[in-house]
Amino acid sequence: MSGLVMRWLASAGAIAIVAWLLPGISAGVGTRGAMTVLVTALALGLVNAIVKPALQLLSCPLVLLTLGLFLFVINAAMLLLAGWLTRALGFDFRVDGLANALIGSILISIVTWFLTLFVGRKDRKEDRGS
Repeated sequence: MSGLVMRWLASAGAIAIVAWLLPGISAGVGTRGAMTVLVTALALGLVNAIVKPALQLLSCPLVLLTLGLFLFVINAAMLLLAGWLTRALGFDFRVDGLANALIGSILISIVTWFLTLFVGRKDRKEDRGS
């Protein structure tokens, strides 16, 4: 499977885990919940690829002033924006407030990193032909 698809699935898995762990984030239930998580992962990836770089560039002085801590706020805003976009598409992904978005974005980053560690090892072995 493509590395991009594997990272998307790892991100979706991280979103599902965080929605299960954190009461302030919900992603629907059942089959509809699984589809919600996949759409949210896609929306979060698009928002991080398109909006986040522009926002980081515009807020560069604030990021420097806070020694990079403002990047956490930007990540939380990207999660809130992805949640809004997912709801606009008719899926039930909810983030209740900035505090939950902040905690959720940190947890999603950690869980995604952890999951891609295992995916990355498998992809590297396949690339070498082992």
